[in-house]
Amino acid sequence: MDRREFLASAALAAGPMLLGTHRLSAEDGTDDRTFATPADARKSPPEKLAYVVATYAGTEVRQPDYLATVDLDPKSKTYSQVIHRLKMPQVGDELHHYGWNACASCHGKRARRYLIIPGIVSGRIHVVDTADPRAPKMHKVIEPKEVVAKTKLTAPHTVHCLADGRIVIAMLGNENGDGPGGFLLLDDKFEIAGWWEAGREGMHYNYDFWYQPRQNVMVSSEWGAPNTTRPGFKLDDVKAGKYGHHVHFWDWKERRIVKSIDLGDKGLIPLEVRFHHNPDSTHGFVGAALSSTMWHWFKDGADWKAERVIDVAPQEVKGFDFPLPGLITDLVLSLDDRWLYFANWLHGDIRQYDVSDPSKPKMTGQLWLGGLLGKGPEVRGAKLTGGPQMLQLSLDGRRLYVTNSLFSSWDNQFYPQIAKQGSYLAAVDCDTEKGGMTRNEKFLVDFGKEPDGAVRAHEIRFPDGDSTSDIWH
Repeated sequence: MDRREFLASAALAAGPMLLGTHRLSAEDGTDDRTFATPADARKSPPEKLAYVVATYAGTEVRQPDYLATVDLDPKSKTYSQVIHRLKMPQVGDELHHYGWNACASCHGKRARRYLIIPGIVSGRIHVVDTADPRAPKMHKVIEPKEVVAKTKLTAPHTVHCLADGRIVIAMLGNENGDGPGGFLLLDDKFEIAGWWEAGREGMHYNYDFWYQPRQNVMVSSEWGAPNTTRPGFKLDDVKAGKYGHHVHFWDWKERRIVKSIDLGDKGLIPLEVRFHHNPDSTHGFVGAALSSTMWHWFKDGADWKAERVIDVAPQEVKGFDFPLPGLITDLVLSLDDRWLYFANWLHGDIRQYDVSDPSKPKMTGQLWLGGLLGKGPEVRGAKLTGGPQMLQLSLDGRRLYVTNSLFSSWDNQFYPQIAKQGSYLAAVDCDTEKGGMTRNEKFLVDFGKEPDGAVRAHEIRFPDGDSTSDIWH
């Protein structure tokens, strides 16, 4: 009997709870919801459920945000429907990004069971128990006043777990809403343990992060301070230097920045960062939203470097005084590190690239799902509202899921109709042999028809992990 068979037998003996196609032992924390290697994850069964955060921020609806559970099983009678809604305890959170208490780094040590769901505006942190994956329940709430009292940080964003059970959350601001923010550390009991970083020298702003422990490195990016971003986008703020254009490379063990790379005018507002899933790799990508460029970073000897590898040309659009950028807002890498996908939120397209050679990406697919260029398709007699924004890729790399809300104040500037018509969750089929994408015509979740009114949908997660949750040690 090998180790995985032993753990499965132990879970069954402990009286486990069924989790989709896997079983979880609530007692010892061992489960099949993490995978020892990216190759193991790619071989897992197709996802049957998705979690999507939904927010009423920037709408006329005064109801709490919620976590929606969506049926992804094509054989199910409720396929492409919201089957459960877990409401947050308060109004006004603006749920945005979120993550797990355990991922691949915790394989064999603890269960991928609890979702850590912050409110980027309220600063409230929700801990949600997914032991019953179809009907998650609230486990704990950390109030913002406790976070501020212990760390003087606000605006929680990216969530990643550590191998020892602790959790790091990127915080975008201080208690006054100014930069540079920092990193909040929770212990394995979901108690505030202070700051992760030993120092903030070199930080200007904060946003996303990813770490690669075998390389003793963490990479973080820059958006802007909450006081700048929350009121909406202003070009004058860019001219005044209130938005970021650096990526920072941290010594993972020392928890200090060892190098910052200034991406300049061609790298304005670097947002999502993605390391290769191969834990031995030093390669990764970051998308610069405003400049609409994709950057590849890598280690050259002992030095970290970055190169611009993709440019999305701005387009002239009626009603805008300047050429409209694509606005690269999200990107995702397949678990085999071959396929790169990113969304141009303003133009309205998703692009697929073969990045087998990360310095020379080859475009292999383009699909339109809305946008201001007017190239989006009609679905059920209506144009898709907004442009593609958040992306999530299945573990086998064959299905890409897409939502269209960026941030409520920015939505209301560029796509005001989302506030009344709501978001969509769409599915895209991906060719993982030759490349190419097609929209799944049988799948579309219309968040404009929710019980309490139209709602914005943002980040997507799967109970068994996804292409932006897992970091392998």
